[in-house]
Amino acid sequence: MADSDRAAGTSVSLTLQDRPRPERADAARNRRILLDAAARILRDDGVAALSMETVAAAAGVGIGTVYRRFGDRSGLAYALLDQHERTFQAGFMFGAPPLGPGAPAADRLHAFLHRCVDLLSEQAEILAMAESSSQHYQTGAYGVRRRHISMLLDEINPELDATYLADALLATLSGRLFLHQNTDDGMSADRIKSGLDQLLRGITG
Repeated sequence: MADSDRAAGTSVSLTLQDRPRPERADAARNRRILLDAAARILRDDGVAALSMETVAAAAGVGIGTVYRRFGDRSGLAYALLDQHERTFQAGFMFGAPPLGPGAPAADRLHAFLHRCVDLLSEQAEILAMAESSSQHYQTGAYGVRRRHISMLLDEINPELDATYLADALLATLSGRLFLHQNTDDGMSADRIKSGLDQLLRGITG
């Protein structure tokens, strides 16, 4: 296993890094009911229809229950993305190369960035909703992605400011930016990947 994967350790979800203790069975069941209701709204009516009120109505609970569980709309969005993020983390930390261990760092970083674009093609709207939180940079997922990119960059060239560059690369992979590029400017996912390749060549030489 590569150094980046040893340091990253086990997968970390999209929730805040200071995570609560494991849920009781009844609390976990109630959370699942709320998330299932939210997922149905998202599938049938889109992100615009997703609110604390609509989730409460669909789940047959009081709106206070939804706020206590998720805090706000961005917290709800993070919870909906959580399993997708865990699957992605498993891929880049433990999966097959070039995304996972066993390939050169430059190839792994290239595969990582391209996979992020693929995920944005599927999840940009809900991710943009999640990113509205002021705590976005404190989420576990952001920290894991940042650490993974910075360790790969450090392996490519130890003289790079890997932490700063990791933040810079992640900024190009926001849901809001992708929606602007893809929807407003008509950039395809392939064009965005090509631009990332150019950016990466400029960074790594």
